[in-house]
Formats: sequence, structure tokens, C-alpha cells
Amino acid sequence: MRKSKRAKWRAGTQLSLVHRRKSGRRGGTRPGAGRPRKPGAVSHDPRTRLSAHVPQHVTLRVVDGAPNLAREYLMKSIRRAIREAQKASFRIVQFNVLANHLHLITEADNTDALSRGVQGLAVRLARRINRGTKRSGKLFTHRYNARYLETPRQVRNALRYVLQSRKHHAAEKTFRAHWIDPCSSGPWFDGWAEPIRYPSDELRALMRTEPPIARASVWLLTTGWRRHGPIGFDEQPS
Repeated sequence: MRKSKRAKWRAGTQLSLVHRRKSGRRGGTRPGAGRPRKPGAVSHDPRTRLSAHVPQHVTLRVVDGAPNLAREYLMKSIRRAIREAQKASFRIVQFNVLANHLHLITEADNTDALSRGVQGLAVRLARRINRGTKRSGKLFTHRYNARYLETPRQVRNALRYVLQSRKHHAAEKTFRAHWIDPCSSGPWFDGWAEPIRYPSDELRALMRTEPPIARASVWLLTTGWRRHGPIGFDEQPS
């Protein structure tokens, strides 16, 4: 049986000068030291400074064993939490709710505003979802993922990915033409390539309600991404 790299280093073994040098790796200087990183774990390195003119693609993941978020009876509470999380310094412009994570397109004045805004949303969601599913305890993982969208092409790709995310995660499933995800902000999105056709009763009811999302204000979200064309109902996220 092949021994692991870590098994070769026993307590009391003297390290060479090469191994004593700081390598920048996790867990210290010994090869293989430290707790292995879990698949999908988010880095705890400091986030880069955020400009108010750059939107963000934020992903919030739930802990193992949490309930499926994309349930019709939970979506009303989730939309209400998103609406109440809107602030002057932090705005949720688009969203999609999947079984074990949420995708958001946000605007924030700075890094602190983004952090406080996402944390405030997570608290509101946890309270409502825990109440609705009769559970208690932590709902979301400690660290959220935020990707800054700095070009019109990046923004368009992120909008397509968020609004059509269920097609990405259920690639084997067949969706009807002009399908819009009712667990997303798609019913209120104004960048579709065509008018919404043949909406279901659920979608028609959503379109008549007050949108939980905020109106975009930064150039990349209002104008810039549209230079690459509107988003088609049948586009598949890459």
C-alpha cells in the first residue's frame, strides 16, 4: 500500500533548510501540512477593493442537510426577504433560487456595503426559511462568493447564467420554448430578446406583483451589457 506524502513526516523529524522556508501554502512549512481544502470551498483571502461602478455576481450556498430552497411555498418569503434587503448602498438587481444556493446580481457602493448587504440578506432568509421549514440553526455557509463584473461581456454572461441557471444545473431536462424560471427574477427582467409569450398562471401572477428587485443604476447593468445583444429565452448558460 502506497504511503501518503504526509505519512513520511513524523514528529521529531528535522526539516531541511529548503522545507523550512515559507512556501505560502496552507498549514505551515511541512509538505502536506494543514487541513485539506474541501471541494467548492471559498477562499478566505481578503477581498479586493470594490468600485461602486462595478456590479457583482454573488453566490450564497446553504449548509449540508438544509432544505431545498426552490420550493413554491418558500419563494414568497424569499422574495419578501430580497425586497426588504434593498438599501441605498446595496441593491439586488437580479436573482435565482436553486435547491442549495442562490445567485444574485448586485450593486454596492463599496466592499463593506456589499458584505453588510449580503449578510443582512442571509439573516432575513435564514429566519424566514427556518420558520417555514420548522428547523433551527445555521442555514448558509460562512463565506459567500463574489465575482466582480468589469466588462459589458462579463455582465451579459453573468445575467444569462443567473436567469437561466436552472438549465445549466438540469442539462438533461427538456424545457419548453420561451420558458422563464419562476424562482428567478426573470418575470421582471427587461432585457429579453422577445416579449414574454404564453406565461403560465403562476408567471402571470408574478408579473402583476411589485418586483422584489431594484432598478439597475450602474452603466454596465443599464446600458453596457446590451451592446452584445438582448438575452434569448432559449440561450443556454456556458
